[in-house]
Amino acid sequence: MIKKQKIKSISPCAVLYIMFAACCVLPAGLYAENPSPFAGEKLINRKAPEFSMKDLNGSPVSLSSYKGSVVLLNFWATWCPPCKEEIPSLNKLSRQLKNRKFTIIAVSTDRSVSDVRAFLKKNPLDYIVMVDYDLSVSKPLYKVFMLPTSFLIDKQGVIVEKYYGGENWTDPEVVRKIESLL
Repeated sequence: MIKKQKIKSISPCAVLYIMFAACCVLPAGLYAENPSPFAGEKLINRKAPEFSMKDLNGSPVSLSSYKGSVVLLNFWATWCPPCKEEIPSLNKLSRQLKNRKFTIIAVSTDRSVSDVRAFLKKNPLDYIVMVDYDLSVSKPLYKVFMLPTSFLIDKQGVIVEKYYGGENWTDPEVVRKIESLL
């Protein structure tokens, strides 16, 4: 006699979470393969990969120009719901630590600078914004496979923390972590 096992069903909340997470996975592009979800973990406690891109004003920005400051490097996109949700707390954090050696650099993975500009007209950001339209920084250098993904980089340029998904950047515990590096 075959013993029947009772199959547990997945809760509706779990199904919604899985669908939501799948929507924010960085799409595979023509320019770079999707990195392994575990590849980014190898970056923690290592020097942050150097890059240089132009900001939305056309000015060149390099990560190394912020050595001596704590940097929150945030990879995001205009079409990403959790990215949009964390913008108010990123703006607040930027204002809160404005006079300290702290910088937020937002790297959009959108394919169009005009899409980012249109988004920013409705949703202004209080920090530096660049567009990695060919994913030459996000995927090969920082192993970003989902959005948002953020890296906390200390004054020496070492990645000390990686954050997957949206964060409340004004949470006292997160702010204490950042302030401990200042």
